[in-house]
Amino acid sequence: MPIRRVLAFTAAALVLGAASACADKASGFSDGRLQVVTAFYPLQFLAERIGGDAVRVTQLTKPGAEPHDVELNPRQVARINDAGLVVFLEGFQPAVDEAVRQEAKDRAFDAGSVVELLAAEEHEDEPGEEEHAEAAGGTDPHVWLDPVRYATIADKLAERLAQVDPAHATGYAERARTLHDDLEKLDGEYATALRTCQRREIVTSHAAFHYLADRYDLTEVGITGISPEAEPSPRRLTRVAEQARATGTTTIFFETLVSPKVADTIAGAVGARTAVLDPLEGVSGPDADYFSVMRANLTALTAALGCAA
Repeated sequence: MPIRRVLAFTAAALVLGAASACADKASGFSDGRLQVVTAFYPLQFLAERIGGDAVRVTQLTKPGAEPHDVELNPRQVARINDAGLVVFLEGFQPAVDEAVRQEAKDRAFDAGSVVELLAAEEHEDEPGEEEHAEAAGGTDPHVWLDPVRYATIADKLAERLAQVDPAHATGYAERARTLHDDLEKLDGEYATALRTCQRREIVTSHAAFHYLADRYDLTEVGITGISPEAEPSPRRLTRVAEQARATGTTTIFFETLVSPKVADTIAGAVGARTAVLDPLEGVSGPDADYFSVMRANLTALTAALGCAA
């Protein structure tokens, strides 16, 4: 074959290959796998468990980072633009909400749109809480801490993945059923362990556990509201300390991604100890996942509340 024909053939192949790659990328697939971008850990966990080998998942919040007020860099915005599906929770991360509106409005799955959300509990004496609640649309975003609602989100995400990628619909459905069963088992463990306890009030560094408390007939007393960055007023600290004394609280819970200083203050005032209750907003341990953290939370709760074995 003459050299000019070889060069022409090679050039044409390169052009066709590039065009094919661009088309593949534009469709939200790469190397035959659906490109899924998730906003933070609980949504990443669902996408990976349901998607399996059929998806490639990218998370926008770095492991171990506090996700509420995450900022996106240009590369992350580009990933949203290229994704076949973006999984987010509207009202939880304003920067992600804006990027989805601009780049992926028709390729997004809002986890909060498929379940009933609880109203955010506002602290009227705490600066900044009203603005944060308004930004969240007046609802509490921490829905993944209720295994029952979380299972519903998993089911609906599987349906959406199947719409985007029909070729792997059967696999999505099967993995979602398995995950749903696992979450039902976890719900049963919580319901049994928390059925009979000496106390039913939990004092937490910020009000992230409303869904868990609502599901298992507990009462959450948040030192701060839904924003973990908010500073509690002296009046709020006094109120929480009074409630903790009145209910015989023995444990003040703090979370992994926020300083325990405020929890230590309340614990010192009422003679209680402190312990971790993880809101699962970010998981960084190599062996930790949603189920291991939720079971560790259950162990901490049963010890703090004096639950029957």
